[in-house]
Amino acid sequence: MRTTPLNWKSLVATALILAVALIDRALASLLGSEPIFSAFAGGGAGVLAFAIGHCDGIDGPVVTLARKALESGNVNLVLPWVRKDDEVEIAHAFEHALAVRKLGPQAKTLADHHFFETLVRVHRAGEGAPYTGLKPAGRDFGPAIPAADRALEDGSVEKVANLLAEAVRQGVHKHFQAAASRRKFEVDDVAAGREYVEAYVPYIHFVERLWQDATSAAHGHHAEPAERVEHAVHAH
Repeated sequence: MRTTPLNWKSLVATALILAVALIDRALASLLGSEPIFSAFAGGGAGVLAFAIGHCDGIDGPVVTLARKALESGNVNLVLPWVRKDDEVEIAHAFEHALAVRKLGPQAKTLADHHFFETLVRVHRAGEGAPYTGLKPAGRDFGPAIPAADRALEDGSVEKVANLLAEAVRQGVHKHFQAAASRRKFEVDDVAAGREYVEAYVPYIHFVERLWQDATSAAHGHHAEPAERVEHAVHAH
């Protein structure tokens, strides 16, 4: 089995992971939806976690490389997408697929699909994500993932960085204005104070998550929301 050395693209991919996560959170906040990359919320995602959002697609990076691997007969094209401990299982499934493919067109289609499913399932298990089947091509992931993928092809991250900067700017301004406009209220006006807290907490959480994603913060203790709320109300 040939080995495939890592190259500079791995470093670029790592940087793009953070960029995509930041864009995802900023856009999710603006649209009022849940982030695709919820795994980043806890700060414990691995370097391949960005692929969880689209790795199970039939047109995603894992299946795309699997097709190339089957056509070329080189399993090393897909081994970087699984843990080292899972290499034997994938290599065995790969050899089995190559053998079955020779039995005819229908067998080839079935063998390919089975290998795709095995590879994606093992990849997602390695990232702590459930496998729910291969997803159809053409899903809409918004601007972040396509921009990140194109950046790797183009060799420049500038467009991703610009998209990120604009999304973060809009998200921060939105949350800031919501909190700032409610900050001054009479101490006996509990309803107004509650409105401020309801705007303050999302603002702080938004900034906190962006900072954690951007700096890959350690798993240290962070002040709980209630602690911040108490400080905010008494310090307004």
